[in-house]
Amino acid sequence: MVAQAESTAGRAGWIGFLSDYGLSDGFVGICHGVIASLAPTARVIDLSHDVPPGDLRRGAALLAQAAPYMPAGVLLAVVDPTVGTKRRSVVVQAGRSFLVGPDNGLLLSAARALGGANAAYEITAAEVMLQPVSATFHGRDVFAPTAARLANGLPPARVGAAIPVEDLVHLAEPVARLTAHRLEGEVLTVDRYGNVQTSLPAALLRDGGLREGELLRLHCRTGEVHVPFNRTFADVEISEPVGYIDSAGLFALALNGHSASAKYDLRPGDPVALRLEA
Repeated sequence: MVAQAESTAGRAGWIGFLSDYGLSDGFVGICHGVIASLAPTARVIDLSHDVPPGDLRRGAALLAQAAPYMPAGVLLAVVDPTVGTKRRSVVVQAGRSFLVGPDNGLLLSAARALGGANAAYEITAAEVMLQPVSATFHGRDVFAPTAARLANGLPPARVGAAIPVEDLVHLAEPVARLTAHRLEGEVLTVDRYGNVQTSLPAALLRDGGLREGELLRLHCRTGEVHVPFNRTFADVEISEPVGYIDSAGLFALALNGHSASAKYDLRPGDPVALRLEA
């Protein structure tokens, strides 16, 4: 059962919440209820609950791209395909914020976006969690109550023993490199509009001599796309492709008014290469 709310005098915290729970079940609402019971003055910002089930790379990318725009506080992230196993539950401190979730690589890109992880703790203290702890719903019993208590001002060392930051699980970094002839990367995310975000940052395009106003050749798993490099979708006609630097500072491919992902059958993890049209 959820314990009585702790004293929160002067401790109105923020919690950003991301998961792969979706909204058709009660998982998100239950986690909100746990937080509200333990930290009624905390405000929860739902970042996304539509991460594809178990997709750590998508979850990590979304969390990292949102983190710099969140107020200092707590980021609660639950994409946890190995819940109930020996994987650790952790709190990672980055700057003035805490990231709470499974130790499976989900949190570290966001920690880097906040300046880098400077401390980490394994969540083991029984009094921090709801009891009994379900083997399959750590979002409710471990992560949400820990996030709520941190938002209330609980020192992170109270959740459990410190662990070396370098021992945290890391995901493989997405490919992003400049070769002698082209830029090589991969599809990082696809949003609900079908816009295809790649791992290629704007600085790498500049290093490769690719500038707005030029015509590019994008090589992908399903073929080759000849795409103008512009600022925004409306710089091309409806149904025409456009390459642009998106709001995260990464090169993306869109189809004005339609889904580039569907048209070109592009999915996260697909390799891509970019060069100037000859």
